[in-house]
Amino acid sequence: VQLQASGGGLVQAGGSLRLSCAASRIIFSIYDVAWYRQAPGKQRELVAGITRGANTRYVDSVKGRFTISRDNAKNTMYLQMNSLKPEDTAVYYCKAENLRIAYWGQGTLVTVSS
Repeated sequence: VQLQASGGGLVQAGGSLRLSCAASRIIFSIYDVAWYRQAPGKQRELVAGITRGANTRYVDSVKGRFTISRDNAKNTMYLQMNSLKPEDTAVYYCKAENLRIAYWGQGTLVTVSS
């Protein structure tokens, strides 16, 4: 099983990035998926999640700016990040889980300059 995250980079405050996470060797559609992030010196936190039934949730700090989505036909999840702020700087990780197991991607670095 592999989750491959991509799309990170350096962007100025106010800019946008779109993260992708492609899954292989799993039946993607039966997993709840989510994006987490970990900033230097901080604990990893949930940013956004989307269930198998397409229900979404967001941490308060990104509501109205970030949008999580999934394309089960492509085994891929996305995180559209708009109006980025320096405090969004972190390594972003994707996760796929069900009741029995969880898989993590390798992380992609997002750096937002002021």
